[in-house]
Amino acid sequence: MAILHSLAFAIKGSIQDAPSASVVYASGTMASSVPSLRSLSKFALGGAQVLLGTGQTVLGGTPQSCPNAQLSCHNTTAVENLCCFNAPGGQLLQTQFWDTQPATGPDNSWTLHGLWPDRCDGTYDANCDPSRAYTNISSIISSFGKTELLDYMNTFWKDYQGDDETFWEHEWSKHGTCISTLEPTCYSDHKATEEVVDYFQKAVDLFKSLPSYEWLSAAGITPSTSQTYTSQQIQDAITAKRPGVTVTLGCKSGVFNEIWYHYDVRGSLQTGEFVPSNPDGMKSTCPTSGIKYLPKNGGSSPTSAPTTTSGATPTQTSTPGTSFSGRGFLNVNVNGAKKGCIITVGTWYTSGTCATITATAAGDGFTLSSSKGKCGVVSGAFTCGGSVTTATTFTSSNGKLAAGGNAAWSADKVASGTTQEKVYAGSDHSTKVELVWQGV
Repeated sequence: MAILHSLAFAIKGSIQDAPSASVVYASGTMASSVPSLRSLSKFALGGAQVLLGTGQTVLGGTPQSCPNAQLSCHNTTAVENLCCFNAPGGQLLQTQFWDTQPATGPDNSWTLHGLWPDRCDGTYDANCDPSRAYTNISSIISSFGKTELLDYMNTFWKDYQGDDETFWEHEWSKHGTCISTLEPTCYSDHKATEEVVDYFQKAVDLFKSLPSYEWLSAAGITPSTSQTYTSQQIQDAITAKRPGVTVTLGCKSGVFNEIWYHYDVRGSLQTGEFVPSNPDGMKSTCPTSGIKYLPKNGGSSPTSAPTTTSGATPTQTSTPGTSFSGRGFLNVNVNGAKKGCIITVGTWYTSGTCATITATAAGDGFTLSSSKGKCGVVSGAFTCGGSVTTATTFTSSNGKLAAGGNAAWSADKVASGTTQEKVYAGSDHSTKVELVWQGV
């Protein structure tokens, strides 16, 4: 083992001290000369057995448990085990967005943007392992049985251009591959791509614990076309729920659209403790006053703010899958499993932003509308927009949309990627689907 430690120190180079935190990394001397995390992890595994000549490791647990782990960005001596210590990207940022043009995600919730590793001094690495720049994130998550995670991402981890899958691929390849504790060598019985699932699961778990819309609303900061706020008011609203630290606020042309929550981590991303911290540099881009916080729906703010407990998702105005009332999404189920949703024009899409559908009571049923206009059955297909001259009165059958009393719908084929499909009333087409309500 003494020989092993000598090898580790021989390759790591001189120790780098980050100027703002007296941080010591067992990595290279300059950001531009740092070896890849993949190569570092084969040596920087203090206490782990390394099989020399193969680069394989044998660790205790999947992922490795980390007793007596140090807090990232706070160590004063070199840490060799980068499976139990996030380095060089020691500060983790859970980033949230508020997109209004176009409106993205639920009207009463911010959306999840990513989980980014910073070097404790404001700099960061990106795209650290091209060999793991995967292009099938949805398939990876589904293959591990994480359907609830994927459903949540389809609602709250949204791309403003409507291509969620490409957005997720970008976040993983740019940021996820630069997190040292997610290296495949940190798993004793590694299953291909399981670190990808750990990355997205942790990002979602953090997001659930940071209900920005609720916290701001509790302080009287709600979306408005006329009201403006100061950066101090916004910081105070968040600090009241997350004491002792500040966040990074992002604005574009004076319009509030980003919040970055900063953490240092004691242990690994997978099993470690996320400790709230101050930003690792001056990053906020909002003015001190006159900040606009625009509503997503183009009008005034919602009549009542959602009430949630810390770590919960926003309260829904109707129970998912059981009622057509207020606003919600129309999810498309194939063989009982969710696969995409209806977008604003009424077509089925697996990668785009789900349309916020408004259900309004009418006679013995209800009518539906999207931002494009009324929804109805036109030439046999579910359609929303100008071509719908008279809104169809729909009914509900066990939480499933029914037209003419029939909850059967079908399509020519399963929607995939950027290809949209029409959904037809009845079961005459080859792919049988269900349209299921999810209140928001």
